[in-house]
Amino acid sequence: MRILLGVSGGIAAYKAVLLLRLLKEDGHAVRVIPTEAALRFVGAPTWEALSGEPVSTDVFEDVAHVPHVALGQGADLLVVAPATADLLSRAATGRADDLLTSTLLTARCPVVMAPAMHTEMWEHPATRANVAVLRARGVHVIEPASGRLTGADTGAGRLPEPQDVAREALAVAAAARAPQDLAGCRVVVSAGGTREPLDPVRWIGNRSTGRQGLALAQAARARGAHVTLVAANLELGGAEAAADDVVRVETTAQLRDAVRAAGRDADAIVMAAAVADFRPAAPTEAKIKKVPGRGPAPIELVENPDVLAELVRDRLRERQVVVGFAAETGDATGSVLDHGRAKALRKGADLLAVNAVGAGRGFGTPDNEVWVLDATGEQVAHATGTKRHVADALWDAVVKRRP
Repeated sequence: MRILLGVSGGIAAYKAVLLLRLLKEDGHAVRVIPTEAALRFVGAPTWEALSGEPVSTDVFEDVAHVPHVALGQGADLLVVAPATADLLSRAATGRADDLLTSTLLTARCPVVMAPAMHTEMWEHPATRANVAVLRARGVHVIEPASGRLTGADTGAGRLPEPQDVAREALAVAAAARAPQDLAGCRVVVSAGGTREPLDPVRWIGNRSTGRQGLALAQAARARGAHVTLVAANLELGGAEAAADDVVRVETTAQLRDAVRAAGRDADAIVMAAAVADFRPAAPTEAKIKKVPGRGPAPIELVENPDVLAELVRDRLRERQVVVGFAAETGDATGSVLDHGRAKALRKGADLLAVNAVGAGRGFGTPDNEVWVLDATGEQVAHATGTKRHVADALWDAVVKRRP
C-alpha cells in the first residue's frame, strides 16, 4: 500500500519513527508529512533516511507537481500519529495552512488519527467536539492510551504503542477493501475471558485479552454484518467501535444468557471467548481471610454449562452457523490438532477454530494461527498472521457455509 504518515508537533513524535519502521518492514511505501512543529522533535533527515522519500512541510515546495493534491489522491491510507490538539482542531475546521492539513482535505482514502496530548487537553470540551466532528466525517480516531505522560504526569492522552497504531490503521485500510459478503447478516461474537468470583476481590479466570474476538467483530462489521459483541472482561479498548451493539458480561452464566438472547436473531454465532469450565460452588460475600499457620480451605468447584454445545444442540435459528474456538496445548496423549479434532467431534459445531496457546502463543499476542475444522474433524482452512487476517479467514469459511 501507499501510506502517508502525518506527524504533528508533540513529544510523542519519537514513537512515529518506530511506527514508520513497522510500516516499512510490513512492505508498505510510506511518505512522511510532518508539520513544522514536528520537525522540532524529529528532524527531516531521520524521516527521509527511514522512509527513502523526501520530506516537506508546506505547499510551496515542488509546486509543479501540486503535492498537496497529488499526495492525497495517490494514497491508500493516511495515518496521523501523533495528532495533537492543534492538529485535530485544524483538521476539524478544514484549515489548509500546511502540507499535512492540505493533504487531509484532498485524501479520499481511509484516514486514521492517533491523538496524543496531556489529559486536560484530551478531556477539554473543544477537543472532544473536534474529535466528534472528525468521526462524523468518517475519520477513524484511535482512543489514546492511559499511562505516563510528559514529566511525572499520568492519565489518558498517551499515544498508543506503535505496533498497536499500525495494527489498527492497517485494519481500517483492510476494512475499506473488504468484500460485502456478510451484508444483511446479523452475527454474534463473544470475546475475552469469563471470570468466576471466589469472593469480592478474587476470581478464577484465564489469560484471554479479547484481541481475537475484537478482530472478528471488526472484520464482520467491515464485511457488512450487523455485529453484537458479547464482551467478557476485555483488557482492550475499542469494543464500541468494533460492533453495532456491545453487551458486557463477567461470568460464564452471564455470557451464556447474553449470547442466547442475541443469538435468536443471528445468522452466525462465533464463540471466541475463553469460557471458564468450572466455578466456585459457594462464593463468599466477604473477603476470604488468611489465617496464619493454617492453609487455605479447599474450594469446591461445580461445572459451568457448556455454552457452545448448547448452541449446537438448540440451534436458536434455522440454518444458523455456529463456530467455536478451541485453545489447546499438545501433551503426551496427542498434538494440538489431535485434541482439536476430538473436540470438533464432541462439540458438533459447524466450524471449530483450533489454536495453540502457551509459550508466547495465542493469548495476548498480536498474531495467531488457527486450523479450522468442520463437525467431522476435517480441516477446511488454515490461517496464520495477524488476528485480523485470521478473522477474515474464519469469516471466509463461514460465508461458504451460509445457505
